[in-house]
Amino acid sequence: MAGNATFRHSNTALLSVSSVEAPRIVSSTDFDRRLASTLQRLKFPPRLLERVAGITHRRWWAAGTSFDDAAVEAGAKALAEAGIEASDVGLLINTSVTRRNLEPSVAVKIHHSLGLPSSAMNFDLANACLGFVNALTLAANMIDSGQIRYAVIVNGEDAQLTQEATLARLQRPETTRDDFNREFATLTLGSGAAAAVLGPADEHPGAHRVVGGVMRAGTEHHELCVGGIDGMNTDTKGLLDGGLQLVVDAWQEAQPEWDWAAMDRYVTHQVSNAYTQAIIDAIDLDPDKVPITFPHWGNVGPASLPMTLAAEAQSLGSGDRVLCMGVGSGLNTAMLEIVW
Repeated sequence: MAGNATFRHSNTALLSVSSVEAPRIVSSTDFDRRLASTLQRLKFPPRLLERVAGITHRRWWAAGTSFDDAAVEAGAKALAEAGIEASDVGLLINTSVTRRNLEPSVAVKIHHSLGLPSSAMNFDLANACLGFVNALTLAANMIDSGQIRYAVIVNGEDAQLTQEATLARLQRPETTRDDFNREFATLTLGSGAAAAVLGPADEHPGAHRVVGGVMRAGTEHHELCVGGIDGMNTDTKGLLDGGLQLVVDAWQEAQPEWDWAAMDRYVTHQVSNAYTQAIIDAIDLDPDKVPITFPHWGNVGPASLPMTLAAEAQSLGSGDRVLCMGVGSGLNTAMLEIVW
């Protein structure tokens, strides 16, 4: 089939993956309370977010903490856990969807705050919720080629401003059921941060090998989920159907070369009950091997997959095979195997 071929990495290892939880817990019950008049007027059932998406709460940052401060914290934590000095880093990629300005990049503040050398390339890589996985692949290619030795991938997300604006808009008396349905996915978002450090596998024999994977695009669906600072409009059913087909196509394309039917863990991008169950059913995954974090973190965008991987790290043993699976608005999908 025409499209992106599967790919392999020859000499890259994941040295560490870390996460930072935002401290403020914001419950779906609180959102229901703020939207009570709208929900009643539009005849929506109670506990809608919890019942439909399976999200009981999400997190926001404390006052005075910004998403890029959190990304710096995650990056510093990942470097410390990897035992790598900032002076040895050759690449920093920020994958945050959240940003204050069109320019400069978010990466420049993080580069400066981490004390990385002038020789370390730094830039933003934006691809919706798939950005972190894309950055892992790009960094691994550069390590494999010998261009750099160590890379730091970071992400910080802040859902508060977008959700506050959405809640205010949905409380208006002119809000319709269609308006509510288009903006429902915005209420599932959460805040958090994550980081990973990659390096040459031949210098770190005990680290986790980044083996390779597959990517696939379905850009005919680029208008199904469009977001900005003030809100996000989503065709939820269209996004689920299109994303599911894309995942199945990528999975089938990869199978002649990869045997992913019996992995030890499937770490997926965290969205909702319906999305997770649809993926499990479509490619026949063992649900006991699919860790779930969205009920208490929400959808933390590109940070959700590495945050989930960091949470699973303590329960993984040497030689365990982990498949990272993500879908990003646009649509794009990627699957990346890591051997623990």
